[in-house]
Amino acid sequence: MKKAALHNLGCKVNAYETEAMQELLSRHGYEIVPFHEKADVYIINTCTVTNMADRKSRQMLHRARKMNPEAVIAACGCYVQAKGEAVDDCVDIVIGNNQKKDLITILDTFFAGNADRGRVVSKLLDINHTREYEELKLTRTAEHTRAYVKVQDGCNQFCTYCIIPFVRGRVRSRSRDSVLSEAGRLSLCGYKEIVLTGIHLSSYGIDTQDSLLKLIEAVHEIPGIERIRLGSLEPGIITEEFAGTLAQLPKICDHFHLSMQSGCDATLKRMNRRYTSGEYYEKCMLLRRYFKRPALTTDVIVGFPGETEEEFAQSRAFTDKVDFYETHVFKYSKREGTKAASMADQVPEEIKTRRSNELLALSRKKQAAYEEALIGTSQEVLIEEEILHEGERYQTGHTRQYVKIGQKMTENMVNQIVNVEIKNRSQIIH
Repeated sequence: MKKAALHNLGCKVNAYETEAMQELLSRHGYEIVPFHEKADVYIINTCTVTNMADRKSRQMLHRARKMNPEAVIAACGCYVQAKGEAVDDCVDIVIGNNQKKDLITILDTFFAGNADRGRVVSKLLDINHTREYEELKLTRTAEHTRAYVKVQDGCNQFCTYCIIPFVRGRVRSRSRDSVLSEAGRLSLCGYKEIVLTGIHLSSYGIDTQDSLLKLIEAVHEIPGIERIRLGSLEPGIITEEFAGTLAQLPKICDHFHLSMQSGCDATLKRMNRRYTSGEYYEKCMLLRRYFKRPALTTDVIVGFPGETEEEFAQSRAFTDKVDFYETHVFKYSKREGTKAASMADQVPEEIKTRRSNELLALSRKKQAAYEEALIGTSQEVLIEEEILHEGERYQTGHTRQYVKIGQKMTENMVNQIVNVEIKNRSQIIH
């Protein structure tokens, strides 16, 4: 029996695909071992969203080679799709996006006809012209209470900073029947919470005459699922109908990640983000009208080409005004092949770092204020695990707003939703 080890880099979609590949390997007789152990096959699902992601992808490929010089190293995912045959020399098998479903066939072919272990490069799909959704399936995940379900791939937006449309291709939606079948299987396996995720989740259904809202309503009907959480959304999808319908679905978690990237209109225009800060603010207020104190989170890029001190100040002030629960801050990373890479007035790294630190400090302040307001309230918590926290045993899980809460309990309540009274700050876990 061959041993296989997998490592994932990047987003929740990548994580889903890595777990699906692991399930494929198990089903076909491979023994799955931790990545730090000696294996016959190492599979690294790579990421290329930033220069740092590229570097981490290369590091993991080389680390696998060092752990077992005789092992087969298979690289797949976005870094591979971007690099093609120019991917690192330590790689034996190159698998592009939309080819992960063929992993077993690719490995079988490699072992059957490649005695000298020469490199095999799967003919990388022309990802920008395929309309095929890659069917990967899960029956269980690494988490015991929450399951991610990939429902969509690709992106049609072409934001000027982003390489993802070039390595993931155009929007391709999974059939509603396939999503419901997988969600149903996961429910039968005991998962209480489903997270719908995709590369550009808001685009679900534009290629299949379906819609994300209709999909959510259908998933809501599956017995056993008690919570539905949504991946990153674009502000354009937040309409009166969308927010109003979600508010009528009791399984929907009032935790919404609305991608923003900048609070400055001039910067948003250079990014090709297709909305203004005013329109974005209206969407946030719409969600707050239909949900009582929802947790709103976002992404912000600092140091985008041409971002002046005044533009950054506008973005910071707007971020403060929206009053997010949490802000994920990224320093602009030049991606060759994107329009922003050739823009004038690239911002020096030290300025990006200073701006990033400012926004991170603001985010910590906002997060603390949001969590402080939870003290004295009772919140529904899906218990996930038992941990040692500040010298004591706690059972921990997340509220509907995705705040991690700890509670001392006398019996094992893992995978149960319980009402927890938040009495003090120590119960909020970071």
